Amino acid sequence: MKQNDTPITDFERCPHRKKCGACQIQNLPYDRQLSFKQVKVIKLLGKYHHVAEIIGMKAPFNYRNKVQAAFGKRGGQIISGVYQSSTHNIVPIDSCMLEDLKADEIIVTIRRLAASFKLKPFDDNAMTGFLRHVQIKRGFVSGQIMVTLVTATEEFPSCSKFINALLERHPDITTIVQNINNKRTSLVLGEKSKALYGEGYILEQLCGCTFRISPKAFYQINPVQTEVLYGKAIEFAEITPEKTVIDAYCGIGTIGLIAAKNAKRVIGVEINPDAIADAKVNAKLSGAENIEFYNADAGKFMVELADSGEKADVVIMDPARAGASLEFLRALVTLSPERIVYISCNPETQARDLSFLTRKGYKVRRIQNVIKEYQTGVKTQESKEN
Repeated sequence: MKQNDTPITDFERCPHRKKCGACQIQNLPYDRQLSFKQVKVIKLLGKYHHVAEIIGMKAPFNYRNKVQAAFGKRGGQIISGVYQSSTHNIVPIDSCMLEDLKADEIIVTIRRLAASFKLKPFDDNAMTGFLRHVQIKRGFVSGQIMVTLVTATEEFPSCSKFINALLERHPDITTIVQNINNKRTSLVLGEKSKALYGEGYILEQLCGCTFRISPKAFYQINPVQTEVLYGKAIEFAEITPEKTVIDAYCGIGTIGLIAAKNAKRVIGVEINPDAIADAKVNAKLSGAENIEFYNADAGKFMVELADSGEKADVVIMDPARAGASLEFLRALVTLSPERIVYISCNPETQARDLSFLTRKGYKVRRIQNVIKEYQTGVKTQESKEN
């Protein structure tokens, strides 16, 4: 306790709080963060239905199973960390309160090895140097760890020696991948990847299913709350053995494969080809024979389904922060599923999309707020039926 007996907030525990800017409401105690997010969702979505009490975390620290660090140089020394909010300036960080501790340890090791092997960090302005980013993905259930080294060139000086040195210090690493990104871009990963050690992917378990995770495939970063979130989604969907389910924006097939346990048929669609490749493997790993995946834009795919006279009983949708396209929403209405479950990380665009759907005859039946991030982003769910 401080001398004035005021509890130390989570924000005050963070040594990077004044420079990073990623955790915009970390100055609030966790219970007040929950209240803040609940009020925000109520303001945006409360006009459609009662918003159930927010579901928070019991231990809201070190939960991120994916960690990314940018590399640069300052004062002649290699630094690694995160970009300061709304800038391209790197804030040097060895450990973050949100990130997996093991992943942070590996990144620090890579930074030290890069210095000893004289691997130059990338310079965004001059477009010179070698090491741009490091991405770590870790399976909290499987324990498997994937390290992706994002480099500006395919040529990797002293590659074998570097990999051996990294594995010597962290023998629990499952696979190491080199991703080549030689473009002037804000995107972390480039188009080409190759495995330097191991299979180039890891396996993880979620909701009783096994998933293959590759460097570019999307996988929820908070596995504990993802179980809660997907559990609510399946509950709201009310899937029975005679129903057909569409999993729009399906990623590597996580929620679609969970839904397949109870459905007659599941159709998954995703624009990321790497994610679809993983999804097809995941279907085999889970023994799901009633699910099929398509690599396509979700909006255009839904239009084609609607035009062909295809029907679906349930649509589960989890679009990016920008929400669903108007094309997608119009096709969704044409398909006319009896139930829609809308998972969103941005209640503002979700409110926009709900406005469209309710004008077309859908009614919101349930809203559940599930906190996923120790930041301003929230996850919400709605189940809607005619």
